[in-house]
Amino acid sequence: MNNGEFREQAHKLVDWMADYLDNITQYPVKSQVSPGEILEKLPAGPPFHSENMDDIFSDFEKIIIPGITHWQSPKFFAYFPANSSYPSVLAEMLTATLGAQCMKWETSPAAAELEQLVLDWLRQMTGLPADFSGVIQDSASSSTLVALLTAREKATRFDINAKGLRDNRFRVYCSSEAHSSIEKGVRIAGIGSENLVKIAVDGQYRMIPALLEEKIKEDTARGFRPLCVVAALGTTGSTSVDPLKEIALICRKHNVWLHVDAAYAGSALILPEYRWMSEGVDLVDSFVFNPHKWLFTNFDSSVYFVKDRQALVNTFSILPEYLRTATQGKVNDYCDWGIPLGRRFRALKLWFVLRHYGVAGLQEVLRSHLKLAAEFKQWLEKDGHFEILAPLTMNVVCFRYNPGNLTDDELNRLNEDLMQRINRTGKMYLTHTKLAGKFTLRMVIAQTNVDHSHVEEAFHMIRDMACN
Repeated sequence: MNNGEFREQAHKLVDWMADYLDNITQYPVKSQVSPGEILEKLPAGPPFHSENMDDIFSDFEKIIIPGITHWQSPKFFAYFPANSSYPSVLAEMLTATLGAQCMKWETSPAAAELEQLVLDWLRQMTGLPADFSGVIQDSASSSTLVALLTAREKATRFDINAKGLRDNRFRVYCSSEAHSSIEKGVRIAGIGSENLVKIAVDGQYRMIPALLEEKIKEDTARGFRPLCVVAALGTTGSTSVDPLKEIALICRKHNVWLHVDAAYAGSALILPEYRWMSEGVDLVDSFVFNPHKWLFTNFDSSVYFVKDRQALVNTFSILPEYLRTATQGKVNDYCDWGIPLGRRFRALKLWFVLRHYGVAGLQEVLRSHLKLAAEFKQWLEKDGHFEILAPLTMNVVCFRYNPGNLTDDELNRLNEDLMQRINRTGKMYLTHTKLAGKFTLRMVIAQTNVDHSHVEEAFHMIRDMACN
């Protein structure tokens, strides 16, 4: 392909992209294909000769698109979102065109310095402490692993990096509602699932600080070494918020690293009325949230903040001769701030999004989502056939259909069937969790372009399918 052919094909693709986003509600939100269906339509071996781009794109439309779940549909109410936006997509196009490998400052100075800038913008926007340093990771899961490894190395004066983990007596703590990535992190870090202590939650699904301190004291008395606590600002199941200040004071008292997982809900800190969630954040060691969830920036964009940046760098920095540069120690070489050496130019899309919307514009969209969730909850309550299963903290409504005179087991089966029937229509997409053993439907109202009409349509569909 020469430059002229590239230009022609690129124009066609951009037109298709614009049409796709304009007509996205015409697609089934959740892919309706069966397992193996896509593979059956594709050749088992690679082509020996070059194929025409028109033929390749034709197969993309006919074979690939039916197997796509459309996360950018305003009728996507499942999981947490992986939002995008027009400025973010445009920046991703430029990132792909530049094709820069941004591992060190010298491999693309603009990438490193723009990352430093936008992370400080986000720190200011969310009210995080001035002594926090930020870096873009690929996900909150990786950020949590980075926090655990840094805590491990700082606690042992980097002895495990040098000699390996031998007599493991570490303990890590989180609530019973915390994300599964924490358990994956303790496995990878060599601490082990058996040393992850899950603390019970209260009636609002928040970690109980008194029980946390009790467990820390018990473990210390038994010869264990409390290493890290992971507090949740917005649990995956119900977006409950752990009492951060109380937890932070306990961690400070017992010299335990405190990491905050605010993967989804952290974006709400750009709203002054949600700063209550982060009271005590000045006592925190590390903090993560994902603009790729609720700040309209394409996946992957996870921002990780740490108080002791030198401990972070000392944990991950390895300097073979072929990576030595004249600017070493004078600039931020972000390959030393996390696990991979290779890094994409992820700051560009954040920069585009933050400049396009501005703080006021982002606040406006988030507040509209919060308002829609409050309305949806009111509709459920007014209808009388639904039960709210968790406090509405922000824009995730946890509920179930409850016609009365049924056991919890019967209600679990009833609501699971309801969810599956709804998703089979392709007209919207819901997912679930379990809260106190109850099968709980989660209505997540957070997609970039969702509006009142989409939420109202979803409510009527849920009610009609539940009651018929």
